[in-house]
Amino acid sequence: MSHSTGHSELAEKFANNVERMNWHDKALWFVRLKRDNQAKSLDEWEELRSTADKIKKHTLENLANYLEEFEKNALSRGIKVHWAKDAKEHNKIVLDILNSKNVKMVVKSKSMLTEECHLNPFLEKHGIEVVDTDLGERIVQLRNEPPSHIVLPAIHLKKEDVGTTFEKFLNTQKGNSDPTYLTRAARAHLRKKFLGADASMTGVNFAIAETGGIVVCTNEGNADLGSSLPKLHIACMGVEKIIPRLKDLSIFIRLLARSATGQPVTSYTSHYHGPVEDGEMHIIIVDNGRSNILSTDKYKKSLQCIRCGACLNTCPVYRRSGGHSYGYTIPGPIGSTLAPSRDLKKYSTLPFACSLCASCSNVCPVQVDLHQQLYLRRQDVVDAGYLSPAKYRVLKMATWLMSHPRIMDFAGLLARKIVPLLPRSIIYSKINIWGKSRELPKFPKNSFKELYKAKKGSK
Repeated sequence: MSHSTGHSELAEKFANNVERMNWHDKALWFVRLKRDNQAKSLDEWEELRSTADKIKKHTLENLANYLEEFEKNALSRGIKVHWAKDAKEHNKIVLDILNSKNVKMVVKSKSMLTEECHLNPFLEKHGIEVVDTDLGERIVQLRNEPPSHIVLPAIHLKKEDVGTTFEKFLNTQKGNSDPTYLTRAARAHLRKKFLGADASMTGVNFAIAETGGIVVCTNEGNADLGSSLPKLHIACMGVEKIIPRLKDLSIFIRLLARSATGQPVTSYTSHYHGPVEDGEMHIIIVDNGRSNILSTDKYKKSLQCIRCGACLNTCPVYRRSGGHSYGYTIPGPIGSTLAPSRDLKKYSTLPFACSLCASCSNVCPVQVDLHQQLYLRRQDVVDAGYLSPAKYRVLKMATWLMSHPRIMDFAGLLARKIVPLLPRSIIYSKINIWGKSRELPKFPKNSFKELYKAKKGSK
């Protein structure tokens, strides 16, 4: 992402449609409120978060041991285990497995890892049809768009958008955007795909070292149907998805759906501990830059993320700028710290897509210090010389001003006296980038310092 197509430019494009921006904001805030109600319903909510944090921290500190334990137990269950150091290796392993079985069509449930590895276009290039079976994922796949949210992939679309998409690809009635009608049309379309598939692919929400099995959480049952019908099941997981014991799972299951969608539990929490009868099950364990993050004290906690999307639902910037403005597989606060780990220069604008309100850290079910990480990422961007020249100059001037208290006091006095008298055309000109989509607050009569001195003197 160059400065010319940074987050702010793409966000502006999204925000230009004010009506869409407002309902996007409201839709996500509605999910955030549902999450709050669920959290309040459990007296032990903060204890659960703290326990999940400790389990994840412990696991990351002993990651190699748990991954080896998982592999050993998975192999003993007849599961084939593969290791991939990056996206390229992951995609090649998937293709080799599919080619060995002469697979022509794959049904795939939601997997942010395969999105990260750009698996779909890779397989399509090699003549294999890939069908995303999560309804939101299927909608954006038909539209040839990436997901805009890690849990609600089509949250940026209205039912009318889905209606026109289905008209084009599924031959539904023109102008019919009734959700029940569209859902039934999607169900009939996907059922044929499920029945005709040669293989299925799923992501992994949790991999249990103690048992060698994996757990996939969905609300549509698409992962279950996909993995039960074909004889070949491939599951793809990042190294950080591991948890030590089966009993640890209960902590995360209680946190995941409540944080993600405000449900007590996902509709389907499916355990896979071996292939179907006469079938094969493969698990691909992928690094793809995660070891680099693990080696940093400042950012390794970002690997604790369980991909619930709570930080996206609460983030005032994400809600008003849309997921596609981030230019990365995972948008929102968590994406803004993970993306610079991959390429600081390309994603140098993302740590600034943040108001540092700390709401993301407050709702994170595994206590990732997201706002702190984004603050530190900004320093990395400045140190590497990737800050845009205009922003760099403004910050230099602000730093100088704040380092000279008397001059700053005088500047504040001038602003309070003069700015309210200026015509809008001067205040909101091209020079004031800040005022592009904001109103200046009403200036107070006295500064905080003056009020403080007066208050102190009155005692």
